[in-house]
This record gives sequence, structure tokens and C-alpha cells, in this order.
Amino acid sequence: MSIIRREIPMNSIQLKGAVPISDGYRFVVWAPHADKVYVVGTFNDWHKTRHLMHRESNGCWTLDIANAAPGDEYRYRIIRNNNEYLKIDPYARRVTHSAGNAIIRKPQRKIELKTFDMPKINELIIYELHIGTFAKDSEKTGPGTLAEAAARLPYLRDLGVNAIEIMPLAEFAGGYSWGYNPSHIFAVESDYGAPKAFEAFVEKAHKLGLAVILDVVYNHFGPDDLDLWQFDGWSENGKGGIYFYNDARSETPWGDTRPDYGRKEVRDYIRDNAVMWFKDYNIDGLRWDMTAFIRNVYGQNNDPDNDLPDGWSLMQWINSDIKRMKSNAILVAEDLQDNPYLTESADENGAGFDTQWGASFVHAVRAALIEPDDAARNMETVKNAILHTYNSNAFNRVIYTESHDEVANGKARVPEEVSPGSADSLIAKKKSALGAVMVFSVPGIPMLFQGQEFLEDRWFDDQYPLDWSKKERFAGIHQLYKDLIALRLNRSGFTKGLAGQNVQIMHLNQTENIIAWHRWESG
Repeated sequence: MSIIRREIPMNSIQLKGAVPISDGYRFVVWAPHADKVYVVGTFNDWHKTRHLMHRESNGCWTLDIANAAPGDEYRYRIIRNNNEYLKIDPYARRVTHSAGNAIIRKPQRKIELKTFDMPKINELIIYELHIGTFAKDSEKTGPGTLAEAAARLPYLRDLGVNAIEIMPLAEFAGGYSWGYNPSHIFAVESDYGAPKAFEAFVEKAHKLGLAVILDVVYNHFGPDDLDLWQFDGWSENGKGGIYFYNDARSETPWGDTRPDYGRKEVRDYIRDNAVMWFKDYNIDGLRWDMTAFIRNVYGQNNDPDNDLPDGWSLMQWINSDIKRMKSNAILVAEDLQDNPYLTESADENGAGFDTQWGASFVHAVRAALIEPDDAARNMETVKNAILHTYNSNAFNRVIYTESHDEVANGKARVPEEVSPGSADSLIAKKKSALGAVMVFSVPGIPMLFQGQEFLEDRWFDDQYPLDWSKKERFAGIHQLYKDLIALRLNRSGFTKGLAGQNVQIMHLNQTENIIAWHRWESG
């Protein structure tokens, strides 16, 4: 692992937040409708008027404070129409908690990122995990931490996966959450650990040969503990103010908090955040949550009246910038509408993602596995799931039978769905194993959800840890996954075709529920 020096182009970014300068910190905040803005914090004993910021022509306010230091807590005191708003810095890299204060983070050293040999896209094996439950022991109170999760990384290396997809770890309300309700998108969740803990997590993952992909949520913010809401006191129609649409476009399934993708400062805010995860933490990829609701008000295809062109162009811009910065980054969309343009290049009017979650695979295959009546199982649907591609590229899709969405909100793990209350029954084991065989032998990027490899049967809950005792209890299932991963990666030298683009259905028998397919790379 060598060291390279990589300069990150900053000419398109106005640095905001608490920015280190030679004799202290410069505070920069965007609040175009404010009458006055003050910085209050531990460095001035939270004095309300001692540090009045200067208004710039671009709607930002700035102030240099010589005695501000790393570890100091602070907020912005915003005055508009004689109303006072105490707000956490939108660019804060660290907060005490979601409703607490921003914390000045120590200046980072010169950007020297260690190179990491990313697996080729046709050789990726993704393991989706949730820090709070993957790392947690049954005796522990509170969620698991990044340090505790890092201690379990050798287990993933030994399992054979080569990429980790981490559910969102931007600061969210409370200590327990899936993470898809971000309050402060620049800050690492305080219950998981400090930013240094995530730096150490990524570094350890890389040493073990594991790429790190991070979930990010840009289709909405919050809605809880959301200081961005009416940030500088201005809003229209009772909506969210400067960071959000203030008309019907603000509405999402998760709250009335869709960012205004057409406003330059909001576009910069989201772009700066995406770039930060690479620049500050040296991650290897992003998985964008529900891009359908970034590109369309209602998350639909073929609905031009409700399309969001600014959302589409934002995805194109950010993905292009990331690729210029880190050419081998992996960019994943969760869209679930089978829209091939997500994985077309921006030059072809696409959104520029490398791959997207394969809705047509998971829905069809889970239905076939769970169906108890052989006569009712539709093998043509299974066939179509095997053959489906986006843009004639097998690796434009991520395929799986379990994800955080598939095993919660009224849905359970595959073994539990097959045999409710008897997930360790023979039929549940066999069908779960059959699903695993399909994931690793059908064209696409295979993905597991934490615990799937040892027959975890509990539906996903952000407060309950994995039952690690199942790893020994179902050692045969665990070994099956290790063997399937080894086959998928051609570790014995005779299964290279499983990483190839090509597949054909060689046999299909609807009556007997039998299907056979042939994989090959070339020749």
C-alpha cells in the first residue's frame, strides 16, 4: 500500500463552517435573510453580542475569531425581524448530539490518502451492515460503535467479501436509528464515535482488503432535530426555508423536507458533503438512498410533469466530480424503478452511477423462494430476473435477497418468511441456501445483509444486535457462504465465468420448478 499526494480542487467550493486560519478560526455561514448573525460559544462564554459576523454580498456571513480552538462548542445566533434563532452550523464536522452544539474539529493534516486497490466491479462482493447492531453485543446498553465494528472487520475478511456498505452514519436524532433521517450530514453520528473513529475504521478496512461504501441520504433531510429548517428565519407557505423547496416539491414520504436542488447554495452543500466523505475519510464509494425521489416528486418513471431536472443534474454533477477526484470510486443508486438511465454516463444523459440495486431481481426471487405452493411458482418470472440487465451490462445491477428494506417494516428474513416461527427448519434452510446460490451465480454484483450468512432470522431492528451464536450453530450455512464467495471470485481457478457478462437459460421446467443457466466470461 503506497502513499500518494492528491490535491482536491477547491476552486468551485467556498469553504463554510469553522475553517482553520493562521491565528484561530474563520466562521462562514449562509443566511441570506438574516438581519444580524453572531457566533456564540465556549470561547466567548456564550456571550450573545460579542462576536457579530460581517455580511457578504453572496448571502454569507463571516468572522475570524482568534481564540477559538479545537474542541470548543458553538452555535450561530441569527436575528431576523427581531426573532432569534440559535442554529448548529450546517457544515459542522462534529456535534455533541443531534440537538446539541457544533464542535470545532482539529485541523486535518495535508491530504495524503493511501491508495487502495479497489476490486474490479465484476468482482465486487458487498456486505451491507448497520454500525449500531453489527457491532453491538447482547449485554451492551446503547448502540454499537465504530471502534467495536472495526474489531469485527477480520471476520468479514475471512468470510471472503471485499466491500462493506455502511448504512448512513451522519448524525441523526437519538441514539438508535437506521440512519435515513439525517439531522447533520457533515457530522459522524456521535453515538457511534468521533470522526477519528471513522477514519480508523476505513484505514483498518483497507488494510484487510475491504472497500468502504457509505450510504448517503439526499432525497430528504431530517425531519427530526433539523436545524436547517427555516434556518435564517425565512420561509414561504409554512415550509422549510432556504435549504428546501417551499412549494409542493418539498413533500416526500419521509417528511416535508426535500432539499431545493435548484438553488446553488443547496447544490453546493450536498456536493461538498459527498466530496467530504472521500476527502476526509478516504472512502471508496457512495450508495445514494432512493434516487427516485431526487429525480421525481413522487419517485416515478415516465412522469414528466413531476420530474425534478435539477435533482437529475445534481446527481450528474456530483458523480462526475467524484470520478474526477477518485476514478475507481463505486457509485451506487437505490432507485428501485428499473430505470436504466441511472447507470448511463452523463454524456449519454444518464445520472452517472456505476450500478443500481436490482429491484426486478430481489422481488421476483424472494417471491419464488417464499411461495409455498409449487404449482403457483412462476418460473418465467425467475428466468426474467436472471436475464435482466441495465444497458446490456450485467454489473449495472446489485443483486440480493436480503437488505435492510427487505427484512423490516413487516417483512422478515428469507428463512422466517419461508417457515414462520421455524426459520431453522430444513425447508427454510434449503430455500435460503437456494437464494444464496442464485445471488452468487446470476449476473450482477452480489450483496449480503448482515447475519444472512449464518441464518439470522430476526427482522431488522436498530436496537437489537445480531445473534452471533448462530455462526457456530449453523456452521454449515456459514461455510456455504464462504464457499459460494470463493466460487464467485474464482479462487480455485475454474469458475471465472461467474464474473463474466454472459448467461443463457439452458433448461426451464415449469411443472417441476427447475431452471438451469450457463455462465461464461468469454469463449
